Amino acid sequence: MIGFVLIGTFFALLLLKVPVAASMGLAAFAGMSHMGYKISVFPTVFYAAIAKYTLLAIPFFIIAGVIMDYAGISSRLINFANACVGHRKGGLAVVTVVVACFFAAISGSGPATVAAIGGVLIPAMVRQGYDKDFSTALVASAGGIGMIIPPSIPFIIFAMLAEVSVGTMFVAGILPGILLGVFFSVAALLYLRNDKNVVMQEKQPSSVRWKAFREALWAIMMPVIILGGIYGGVFTPTEAAGVAVVYGLFVGIFVYREIKFKQLWRIFVNASVSSAIIMYIMGAAGAFTWILTTSGVASLLTDALLSLTNSDATMLLIITLIFLIAGCFVDSASGFYLLLPILLPIIREMKYSIVAFGVIATTNFAIGQVTPPVGSNLFVACNIAGISMKAIVLKVWPFIIAGVLCLLLLTFVPQIVTILPAIMGMKFQ
Repeated sequence: MIGFVLIGTFFALLLLKVPVAASMGLAAFAGMSHMGYKISVFPTVFYAAIAKYTLLAIPFFIIAGVIMDYAGISSRLINFANACVGHRKGGLAVVTVVVACFFAAISGSGPATVAAIGGVLIPAMVRQGYDKDFSTALVASAGGIGMIIPPSIPFIIFAMLAEVSVGTMFVAGILPGILLGVFFSVAALLYLRNDKNVVMQEKQPSSVRWKAFREALWAIMMPVIILGGIYGGVFTPTEAAGVAVVYGLFVGIFVYREIKFKQLWRIFVNASVSSAIIMYIMGAAGAFTWILTTSGVASLLTDALLSLTNSDATMLLIITLIFLIAGCFVDSASGFYLLLPILLPIIREMKYSIVAFGVIATTNFAIGQVTPPVGSNLFVACNIAGISMKAIVLKVWPFIIAGVLCLLLLTFVPQIVTILPAIMGMKFQ
């Protein structure tokens, strides 16, 4: 009965178009009331879900991402990448993916990456003859890499829930993030191979490339400092997030001089709003997960899935399908809280790497960010480009297919995920 109350309330609220976080929170409250818990239990569980030291990294990385946007980091990265490969057929499409990878190593968020690079790259591609709908779809898709290349906010959440090292998750995400970028680049080049409207720019001389590199150097050094400090044992991921904020402010105010002191209030307000939204989602989802586990519903669902097949390969496909479907409707934070209590025991039963599973699950949600009907990256990109959701949906499918192919490769060859942590001597499950 509790399962019906919990799951039924959640999906009923979703059908009524109640936001996912609110649906989870209200369903958790209904479940607690049905089981006879006092009202005071809900705020206690809600607070416990977010009162964790590891999660301090999230608001700091969000602030760092906003600062980098105001500091003009994205435009300098774009200029450098464009100077290197912009003269090739489809070069600006590759530039979009490359810059997304670089900015991913700063922001840790898909929508933030789209917002940072879309305002510059979409108009630039249109000026060179690229189809506007295609350009917008590419930016939206490439933004998903922001969830995979470290620092990654979803990795922090997964590591906390699965009780694995955040640093190990960060290292494990490097190769998969780059690989996803390669798949997106190939998909873009295949799409553009017969497009005669695309105008190639002239090859830039070495002096122009060197100037673009010098201007972008401070931007390039940020992920080097953050990730190098973490992997070198200089500071923890949480401390690295604080370092990223200080470094970003230094570069934006004193080096590039694009951040004025009067803008700091707006920067911190924007970052605070984004952080509050994520923390509210995690608190509500944490309450939902608690009642899901305490009531035994999670165990029942786990047993039901295990009974479907004895084949590990088939089970991996089922789990991938579950995440892909979930990614179409919920964000990564909600999805992890909702699904991990059910799926983690299965992964452990299969003796599959927990770290590899975390990267694969995050990749699922990265694809989900460009998959209708929710697709948060799609909404951000459409607002930037001023086009309808219908127009972009028709152009995004090549990248969804490329993402799924990359996802299947990572799923069935998990060594791609675990090789870097193994080389660095990290312990992982």
